[in-house]
Amino acid sequence: MAKIVEEFQESNCSPKPRRRHVQKKLGGGQAGERHERATKTTPRASPQGTSRQQDDRLAGEFWLTRIVFLRMLGFIYFVAFLVALHQNRQLIGKRGLLPADLYMRSIKSHFKGVNYGSLSTAPTVLWFMDWQNSVDYLLDEIALVGVFLSALVVLRGGANMVIMILLWVLYHSIVAVGQTWYSFGWESQLLETGFLAIFLVPVWCCNPFPANCPTPWVARWGYRWLLFRIMLGAGLIKIRGDQCWRDLTCMDYHYETQPVPNPVSYFLHQSPWFVHQFETAANHVVELLCPLLLILPFRRLCGLGGLLQLLFQIVLIISGNLSFLNWLTLIPSILCFDDGMLAYLFPASTLKRRQRAVTASRRTLGFYTRQAVSLSLAILIGYLSIPVVQNLLSSRQAMNTSFDPLRIVNTYGAFGSVTKERTEVIVQVSHDRNARNDVAARWTDLEFKCKPGDVSRRPCLISPYHYRLDWLMWFAAFQNYQQNPWLLHLSAKILAGDRSVLHLMANNPVLEKRPRWLRMQHFRYEYTAAGAGSGKWWKRRLIGEYLPVVQLSDLMNVVRQQGWRLPDD
Repeated sequence: MAKIVEEFQESNCSPKPRRRHVQKKLGGGQAGERHERATKTTPRASPQGTSRQQDDRLAGEFWLTRIVFLRMLGFIYFVAFLVALHQNRQLIGKRGLLPADLYMRSIKSHFKGVNYGSLSTAPTVLWFMDWQNSVDYLLDEIALVGVFLSALVVLRGGANMVIMILLWVLYHSIVAVGQTWYSFGWESQLLETGFLAIFLVPVWCCNPFPANCPTPWVARWGYRWLLFRIMLGAGLIKIRGDQCWRDLTCMDYHYETQPVPNPVSYFLHQSPWFVHQFETAANHVVELLCPLLLILPFRRLCGLGGLLQLLFQIVLIISGNLSFLNWLTLIPSILCFDDGMLAYLFPASTLKRRQRAVTASRRTLGFYTRQAVSLSLAILIGYLSIPVVQNLLSSRQAMNTSFDPLRIVNTYGAFGSVTKERTEVIVQVSHDRNARNDVAARWTDLEFKCKPGDVSRRPCLISPYHYRLDWLMWFAAFQNYQQNPWLLHLSAKILAGDRSVLHLMANNPVLEKRPRWLRMQHFRYEYTAAGAGSGKWWKRRLIGEYLPVVQLSDLMNVVRQQGWRLPDD
């Protein structure tokens, strides 16, 4: 009978506290006097001493760390799936700017069916569904399930392998067909972070303190290795890239020319030149030297390295709208802090639950199985890291590159070159009958959700949320429309009065009626001087024409050739 009870407790998700013998209260007589004297004379430990004892007692364990980590990762997954839910139909839906079903059809045609080639090119579960007829519905369902599961992880503070695998597979399925909208480094970074998280949690149990399942060593070191590569890659790409990083002048331009500035960017840009030089030098120290602290086997030095990276990412979050990139990058640094360093974040009741889990943990068959899995994962990461390390050491370092189709281990980097002037593509429409030939025609600027347009509009503050169309408009500004064919599709949809794509843009009353004409102008944007009293955040001057004046009929040949769909189709 005792054996059955023991096996039940071991298999239970929540560890049971050990039975304690209850002693009767001492009272009266000599024993009572001894107890009373001992109570009076025993000195109380000082708060500082208690804190040190608790820190030492919790050092080297990562039960609390895992809770903080999973809640942060769940939050980023939630934001990523929410962005997908709000924008995927307009971007990659059946009538989107770059339809996913057309992309998948071209892959299927190239590889002559759904086989290893098509699956490795676009690893998505959509291949096994009715993507040709229901791609909009499927994209929405994938995003909705992702939102639900990630919210569950945030609220629970725990997860299991099933949930983390689902989150990883679902987001991978979106990224694989996202094309240029999902072509940035933080997508691969989230997938790598999410893949490692699969091995951070138990197989079935969602309890924040699962029995016999401490935080695996391979996950801790895997995330430190990830953060080391992210930061060192970013530092090396800068030193090898733009001359302004070596001259310590890049920050003279960055706040003004970054993809989507925020209000703080405006004021940081006004700082004196020596402040910008200090910022650039500090960036090199944090990205090139401090990462060494992350891989040292010394608890406090590793904690210091994690703290420096955490603070650095917070500064970057404050200074611009860089999607969820910096929010995501600070997550691996959490694994640099053990329970002794994070205990102050939790109430006493949680610390007691943690202690019960530690006390109840035993080395069962499941424990040794997890050790074997951890060793296998470590070997896999080491093998997949070979081309990544070679890339880091190369003078022709590639930035934000994946060397395997599942993006398990990747190379990263950011702002290897910094643009010195900010240019913007401004979309304008006209209702005049002959705006193409009439120099006096009235043109109205169209505003986007967040990118600079109206010089009097305050820069937005949206991080970690992300407007993908606004981000791509920044890239388009230093290219041309031939390199960005989706701009022609966007133009055709505006001229056709497609209400769906207008959800990606700000409220533009001028579009309540279908415009006759559209053009794109190229402008140079600069911040105004702070305190100038003009009431404007920007000043701009026209550079020239970006897309000539067109009407819908001018674009129909391109629309048909690409297989794009307009409202009347």
